Amino acid sequence: MIPAWILDAFAAIMLAVAAVSTVRLVVARPWQQGAQAVLADTDISHLLMAIAMAGMLVASLQTLPNDAWAAVFAVLTAWFGYRVIRDAQASGVRALAGGHCAPHLIHAAAMLYMFVAFTAPAAHASGGMGAMGGGISGMGTLQVSFLAFAFALLLIGYSIWDLDQLSGPGASGHYSTVAVRTPVLVGAAAGPTGGAAVMTSASSGSAGSAAVTHARPANPGAPDIRADRVVLAPWVATSCRIAMGVTMAFMLLIMI
Repeated sequence: MIPAWILDAFAAIMLAVAAVSTVRLVVARPWQQGAQAVLADTDISHLLMAIAMAGMLVASLQTLPNDAWAAVFAVLTAWFGYRVIRDAQASGVRALAGGHCAPHLIHAAAMLYMFVAFTAPAAHASGGMGAMGGGISGMGTLQVSFLAFAFALLLIGYSIWDLDQLSGPGASGHYSTVAVRTPVLVGAAAGPTGGAAVMTSASSGSAGSAAVTHARPANPGAPDIRADRVVLAPWVATSCRIAMGVTMAFMLLIMI
């Protein structure tokens, strides 16, 4: 039997991940033209996974039924599977080891597996999501348990890889790419804050296509600590992914 305070602690971490992912989506406004170009599918998947895992860990935080969550993660698994295939076509097998979408595919597939393969004891078989909550605390198991172990190993591996990325060069950068509609132009102009806005044309397309502006500070040695840039920094999303990977691996291992 897993102590309740451990499950509560992991659930609290998942709620924090859900809150951070929500803030990132609100700040970035990916639905607006010319918005800051964050990867919206990443933050949406983080938000959904964190909410689902919090409900699996603590019964009072349960939201959707098991079947509904299984459908959600089936869609996410298909989406990130498609993204990984596209990445592999462009970058080869490297997309599977170090690509952006491969870890999210494993996360989504592991969540789908947990909701589909969970088996509650007979006394709790009709408990719906409550039975899943009981399973996390030792009252149920996962079918095809070797898959649970395999997913846990993959999640731990990707979490270690993400930790290495956080300690690498440029990991603490605070700048997000801003997508704007503008004529193709190569040059430099003074930005409103005194920095240089370097504009480069897209690699393909005709005149009038979208250009991408990379905002740089006037003093490269002085970090930009604006709240919106901090919350949209790549290391924030990576930290959320590490937290979810560790939590998911923990959940898989205690239900084997």
